[in-house]
Amino acid sequence: MTEWLQQQTPVLQALLAGIFTWALTALGAAVVFGLTNVPRKLFDAMLGFAGGVMLAASYWSLLAPSIEAAAEQGWPSWLPAAVGFLIGGAFLYGLDRGLPHLHRGMPTESAEGPKTAWQRSVLLIAAITLHNIPEGLAVGVAFGSASAGIESATLSGATALAIGIGLQNLPEGIAVAVPLRGEGMSRMKSWLIAQASAIVEPIAAVLGAAIVVYAAPVLPFALSFAAGAMVYVVVEELIPETHQEGNEDLATLCLMLGFTVMMILDVSLG
Repeated sequence: MTEWLQQQTPVLQALLAGIFTWALTALGAAVVFGLTNVPRKLFDAMLGFAGGVMLAASYWSLLAPSIEAAAEQGWPSWLPAAVGFLIGGAFLYGLDRGLPHLHRGMPTESAEGPKTAWQRSVLLIAAITLHNIPEGLAVGVAFGSASAGIESATLSGATALAIGIGLQNLPEGIAVAVPLRGEGMSRMKSWLIAQASAIVEPIAAVLGAAIVVYAAPVLPFALSFAAGAMVYVVVEELIPETHQEGNEDLATLCLMLGFTVMMILDVSLG
């Protein structure tokens, strides 16, 4: 399987990886067919774990290769990493302000972005989709950079990133579908919304890989851009959400666990 994957183009590799991460979201969301609710402590623990995976991936899978790629291209090694990281955060900030959305567990009147008449379910889908865009981009640029000959950006490392994102998508699928069910949606509709929110991941993965492959000079900026976008999501959405019901310590420990798991995956496989 590994040899077959190596023979494919980076864009196809990214597409397959994006489909994999989407499939694990759908698999996690399928729990809704058996459960009607998730204990809040478990919910916050799962979100904390997801945040830890994303933070670790931001450095080992994205920022470190960005710094190395910048040095190889003749840039000051810190410059593309710093610029891309900040632009990635600013991009998510812009989407956050420009797209109406509602974070899970919040009343409809707390929706962020421009005022709209969208239904609550649509606002929830928008928020979840915003979360998944940087994950897909990260996977795509990782596979694209693996073909650029950077020592710290390997196919194994990109695969480790896809596995890490997929692992955190399992509990994320649960954390999306079950609360939707708790708000009165049918099991099937809850599952459909949860898995559909991750469809953007393979799309973003293909886009990220294509940009890196066909515009090689932007590689270090693309890597750090994806890192900045992911860190923005963790700090703006995941961490605050885990602190709403007094489970800060549990969520923090699970964040550290997720960080460690992703670090081990990246270092051992990369």
